[in-house]
Amino acid sequence: MRLALRAARERTGLSQSEVAKKLGWSLSKLQRIELGEVTVSPTDLRAVLDIYQVTDMEQVAALVQHARTARRERYWTRPEHRDNLPPGLLQLLQFELAATAVREYQSTLVPGHLQTSAFAEATLAQHDLELTAEEMRVRLEVRLARRRRMVEEDGAPDYLLLLDESALWRTVGDLETTADQFEDLAEVALRPSVQLRVLPMDAGALIGMFGVFSVIQLGPDDADAVLYRESYDRDELIEDQAAVLHHRNVFERFWRQALDVQASRALILARLYDIRARIARASGQDQDMPS
Repeated sequence: MRLALRAARERTGLSQSEVAKKLGWSLSKLQRIELGEVTVSPTDLRAVLDIYQVTDMEQVAALVQHARTARRERYWTRPEHRDNLPPGLLQLLQFELAATAVREYQSTLVPGHLQTSAFAEATLAQHDLELTAEEMRVRLEVRLARRRRMVEEDGAPDYLLLLDESALWRTVGDLETTADQFEDLAEVALRPSVQLRVLPMDAGALIGMFGVFSVIQLGPDDADAVLYRESYDRDELIEDQAAVLHHRNVFERFWRQALDVQASRALILARLYDIRARIARASGQDQDMPS
């Protein structure tokens, strides 16, 4: 909804300051609405739409319903989540609720959407110097909830994952945890809403410089999308359409260069079998060792 409001304002040629003055609002109120930091009441929404000359009754009704839904969703968000999650991730969670498709590039790990509980715990444990125990607990809970919403529940958006091959050669936690994760990943790849392609390491030099990113599409129009980028200690949501389109084009370019879905799943299974064999050999050696 915030994207629709900003687009409607820009069509009028009005600045945020001009709109705020017409409504008798503070400039920060309008800015926070357009940034998605606060929700907007149906009454305030109708006042804004009147200034933007949005008169189509169906469009007005749809936006009013979105406003009501957003306010309920904010109420349902637990205070502990608001206290322990970074702003970028909180905004991302709201966008994912409305997503029709998610295109994600992950260069180092199986992404959070597809992580098993043990793999997620092992991943979060690497942040023990930056996160408190409560923050890690909340992030684990949210990560598993995102998995259910994005790939397990009915009505999940289309999820296209471009996974760098290097992620398949990294052990997280221990061999058993990593093997269980790859086995789960191979199963998830069979879901009708999921498409998973592995980008061979000899083809991923350029895209690796982009870091981890997701393009979240919010409707049938490709222009209605946002970009989410994250690194080890920070994340950000970007709505600049030039940046969104650039990353979408990069994703599509390397999507075509990646292994197809069948070959990608076969590669994941090959890594799984190799790890299982290593576990079996180690177990056999332990059993043969004298006590």
